[in-house]
Amino acid sequence: MRKKLPVGIENFEEFSTENFYYVDKTSFISALLQNWGKVNLFTRPRRFGKSLNMSMLKCFFEIENDPALFDGLKITQEKELCAKYMGKFPVISISLKSVDGLNYETAVAALQTVMGNEASRFSFLRESTVLDQKDKIAYSRLIHVEKDGDTSYSIPYPTLIDSLKTLSQLLAKHYNQKVILLIDEYDVPMDKAFQSGYYDEMVTLIRNLLGNALKTNDSLYFAVLTGCLRISKESIFTGLNNLKVHTISDVRYDEFFGFTNADVDELLNFYGLSAYKGVIRDWYDGYHFGDTEVYSPWDVINYCDELLADPEAEPENYWANTSGNDLIRRLLKTANQTARNEIEQLLNGGAITKTIRQELTYRDVEDSIDNIWSVLYSTGYLTRQSRLPGKQMQLVLPNREVKELFIDLVKNWFEETTLADSARINRFCAAFPVGDAATIQEMLHDYLWDSISVRDTAVRTNMKENFYHGMLLGLLRSQGNWLIKSNAETGEGYSDISIQTPDRIEIVIELKYAKDGNLESACEEALNQIEEKKYAEGLMRRGTKELVKYGIAFWEKECMVVVG
Repeated sequence: MRKKLPVGIENFEEFSTENFYYVDKTSFISALLQNWGKVNLFTRPRRFGKSLNMSMLKCFFEIENDPALFDGLKITQEKELCAKYMGKFPVISISLKSVDGLNYETAVAALQTVMGNEASRFSFLRESTVLDQKDKIAYSRLIHVEKDGDTSYSIPYPTLIDSLKTLSQLLAKHYNQKVILLIDEYDVPMDKAFQSGYYDEMVTLIRNLLGNALKTNDSLYFAVLTGCLRISKESIFTGLNNLKVHTISDVRYDEFFGFTNADVDELLNFYGLSAYKGVIRDWYDGYHFGDTEVYSPWDVINYCDELLADPEAEPENYWANTSGNDLIRRLLKTANQTARNEIEQLLNGGAITKTIRQELTYRDVEDSIDNIWSVLYSTGYLTRQSRLPGKQMQLVLPNREVKELFIDLVKNWFEETTLADSARINRFCAAFPVGDAATIQEMLHDYLWDSISVRDTAVRTNMKENFYHGMLLGLLRSQGNWLIKSNAETGEGYSDISIQTPDRIEIVIELKYAKDGNLESACEEALNQIEEKKYAEGLMRRGTKELVKYGIAFWEKECMVVVG
């Protein structure tokens, strides 16, 4: 039976028990032990395998683990390491991604549930012959449930902030072995709190929880934390001198999150999908972690799963659609003309140079556009093309998927901002039925300067025209009582845009991209096409009262409008 593709699987144990395909990242274990750090923080974009790696660590180190889970995997080749570390430690493993709420109290309740559920895994501590009565009372506080049958825990605040330290002390005493602590998605509670207005309270809570567990805990062997952002030491890791941070810029551990080129080749060969390597590279490759080229694993797995069901399936924005993408919206909303020009550079295949700050608080993101660029880099929307002196980097869009996401959000942003000024857009549209080419040209020019254009030099001329076509169509569709058709058959071909007004005035528009910058020639070519293809004749057969023909040419942010 062919192995199943692990769409959304984050539990390492399931790969063996449920026959899922596994891209072997178990060498991460030996790298972690050899490059020793008491507290290790790994920051990577979402959906790049952080949670799965944390589950793998738990399955490897935890006492009474199942060694068969690692049969045939790379780590088992290191016999001495496995003999010394495999199945030898008590492991506390929590994820904070569910610590969410519209207010602080709800979020605290969610954290209580996370801690209560994890503490309940060690129910044998109640009967431990090593723990004394005081220890068992401390354990009972961790698993206290307010009402019988209620799955929500009510842990008092002092107990909650000490919960990780208390649980590790109890486990270390019971087993006579220090504890490994795994905390996945450590930064999610701060993100949610910032969005809902209780950021300061949540920072204090998480600072105390982590400080007690990581800074003054003699029962800790080592700890691993993961998240998307490196939250400033001043806000979370105050006084924590034993923290080693590994960001996407660092060479060490660069191949353990995401799929390398070799990983993708092996997976595609296994499923007989090697012929799709080019499109997969175009859409889902392009990230650079340290010195390693990385594919988005979420995208590769999802697209391969689609291809196995439908060999004609087109690639989609799988990774981009797993988030609200609020950061890009915030960038567009606050962007000045310089930032808009930089977004254009990115969309048109260029690079921008930025000073990257990888240690921020969520509040810092609001302070400046420069900080938004830094967060977009850390979270995978941008990637490094090259390093420059200091903390500067040349940044680019990593792949087709992220570019398509940006284009869609730019279009939405432009439509929202232009439609908000109804007087302006109504004046623009009113010029079309009356043949006022001068007003159309002047206002269209202004809209072009206000917009963020997509004119990628690497694409064909007809694809450049698509951007301008979509932009003009969006503006014209503000007139709800106009019948507007795009690429509709109106004669011996398809006109770019045709319009019928309630007054039975027909408008036909042909667009051209002036690749040589000669706008006048491009307008003439557009009008000639209207005549040659008999677009007007097709419209006149509808009993039109009046017909207006336009040739419109674009070049970068310049335009020319000629009425025929």
